[in-house]
Amino acid sequence: MNYQETINWMFNQLPMYQLQGASAYKKDLTNTHLLIAHLDNPQEKIKCIHVAGTNGKGSTSHMLASILQEAGYKVGLYTSPHLKDFRERIKINEQNISKEFVTDFINEHKSFFESNDMSFFEMTVGLAFDYFAKEKVDIAVIEVGMGGRLDATNIITPLVSVITNIGLDHTQFLGNTLEAVAFEKAGIIKPNIPVIIGEYTPETKPVFLAKAKECNSEIYFAPDLISETYPSDLIGDYQMHNKKTVLQTVSVLNSQNEFKITPENTKSGLLNVAKNTGLQGRWQQLGEFPKVICDTAHNKNGLEIVLNQIQKEYFDTLHIVLGVVNDKDLDEILPLFPKKANYYFCKPNIPRGLDVLILKQKAATFELKGEVYNSVSEAYRKAIENAAKSDFIYIGGSTFVVAEIL
Repeated sequence: MNYQETINWMFNQLPMYQLQGASAYKKDLTNTHLLIAHLDNPQEKIKCIHVAGTNGKGSTSHMLASILQEAGYKVGLYTSPHLKDFRERIKINEQNISKEFVTDFINEHKSFFESNDMSFFEMTVGLAFDYFAKEKVDIAVIEVGMGGRLDATNIITPLVSVITNIGLDHTQFLGNTLEAVAFEKAGIIKPNIPVIIGEYTPETKPVFLAKAKECNSEIYFAPDLISETYPSDLIGDYQMHNKKTVLQTVSVLNSQNEFKITPENTKSGLLNVAKNTGLQGRWQQLGEFPKVICDTAHNKNGLEIVLNQIQKEYFDTLHIVLGVVNDKDLDEILPLFPKKANYYFCKPNIPRGLDVLILKQKAATFELKGEVYNSVSEAYRKAIENAAKSDFIYIGGSTFVVAEIL
């Protein structure tokens, strides 16, 4: 298979949460252990940082990778989902994994994947570890896909574990209380490995403390330890929490004497995240008159902060291009959106995209008014057409909506 055929095969033949949702979720790590044994345990050949959390884990992972690059290290970065190109998920120092490596890896192991019913995510995790080991990275930043305890990435013993925050997302898998979700995320805490907590609540803190005690792991609550941060090119309000998490992680890494990261490396890394790692879609400005912002926030905690930040902007009329996936709890997120805005309802172009008429109908019950469009790009074009120079356009509701306009 050539590259395009390989990617099509991966997307179409095997369970993929990004496209299918619940049916792709695996309930244990049996397959992952089979896979890494088959690949000769590449994860044991690399040093890692493991990053979990409901929101902010992507930004935090990219910030850490950027800082480590500025310190002169060869840095692997594994994240999900991708926005435009599958290869965004696996990078070394900003460079996406090559098409040849992806194709060769899948062709070599295809019969094993088929006979063991490997999921899209499991294969991709195996590919990342194999690539980082063969390329001899100095360190890899590994972002959890979903949860933590049962996530396919949770077969590593990292130098440090990071949990950014806890919110109610993917509740059908992770539980519908903050304590239950925290328990799943805390599953990445390993014996005698330090853990950094980015944000906590009265419900989640005891869960983290109990797991850290059970594992004899040093635990650091970043908001209690870091008071000042540095500027960053990631300017969303929510990045303040992520920066504190990152600074505490850097402090712990330095204390282990495996890596030397100076304050200058940290400052420069935070200022150049997008340039160093290619990160997109985090309060990203696409236009000035009118101001156009897109953001991948898609659950209650993330959207709350982004929508509050919009209210701090100066504009005459607000235009919102909105689409969501079909397992989103609309009763939870739609009340967050301002009634005083023009809505452009659309459906992201994936099987999980929510029918646009259902979205419009549900939005109307919360007094959100607007028109329906056949595609994200059509909705975006119409918003640009309708907006005056003094207006503000926001595109969001789903990672997949943002991906279609980048």
